[in-house]
Amino acid sequence: MLDQLVAIDGKTMRRSFARERGQKALHMVTAWMAERGVQLGQLATEEKSNEITAIPALLDTLDVRGATVTIDAEGCQKKIAAKIVDGGANYLLALKANQPTLHQEVVAYFEHAQQDRTIDATPLATHETADKGHGRLETRRVSCSDDLEWMSERKHWKGLRTIVMVERERVIAGETSAEKAYYISSHAPDAARIGDLARRHWSIENELHWVLDMVFGEDQSRIRDRNAVTNLALLRKLALVLLEREQSDPRMSIKMKRRRVGWDNDYLFTVLAAIRPAPV
Repeated sequence: MLDQLVAIDGKTMRRSFARERGQKALHMVTAWMAERGVQLGQLATEEKSNEITAIPALLDTLDVRGATVTIDAEGCQKKIAAKIVDGGANYLLALKANQPTLHQEVVAYFEHAQQDRTIDATPLATHETADKGHGRLETRRVSCSDDLEWMSERKHWKGLRTIVMVERERVIAGETSAEKAYYISSHAPDAARIGDLARRHWSIENELHWVLDMVFGEDQSRIRDRNAVTNLALLRKLALVLLEREQSDPRMSIKMKRRRVGWDNDYLFTVLAAIRPAPV
């Protein structure tokens, strides 16, 4: 799995609640291989806050050796970082205020690094990219550093090697917006590589969660039985992979492929044929 990215993120099955039974909506934590567009595993929890315990349990079921595991701020936990490293992988973890001391120190470091122009200042590794299209210009600047001797919690984060700041500026119809995001990583301070990893993490939102809602109507499903919700979530993801692999007409959207499967048995068998492994 060398140089592969495994994105882990949670998604609430919004209408799986049952008020009469005091049952909350189910929250599904998924591991997603960005390069291949496939799910590696999933684990259901009762609440979003349980991601902290669900993610290590999910990692126990996966072989992530040689990969980079990316997780949003909910999964930025010392035990999770240690489990990733113990599993032979690297990590890139989003850092927010749920780790208040570390977050404050990292923010202060980058503010100081950008302002300090003395000869003794440690230079930041940086990389900048720009995308333009559909009336939007987006510029991303990645800054990272492995100068961590000052960090009070460094010894508690296994494998920690680099801190990262990603600055995003968007110009849409003359209106400018800007934001900063912070990360910690076990990778070396290669700004271009880390920036690419941070961006590719969002494929789990754009290529999986969004499609499950827009094409399969997952958020509108009123199935409430816990086993049924979990099993159908898995089947939707399997169906999505099969539909994406079927490329006889590249112009056909996933939504149209799904409809055609219901109309045309021959096409259904064509889609199902994608299950067969490729010849060795």
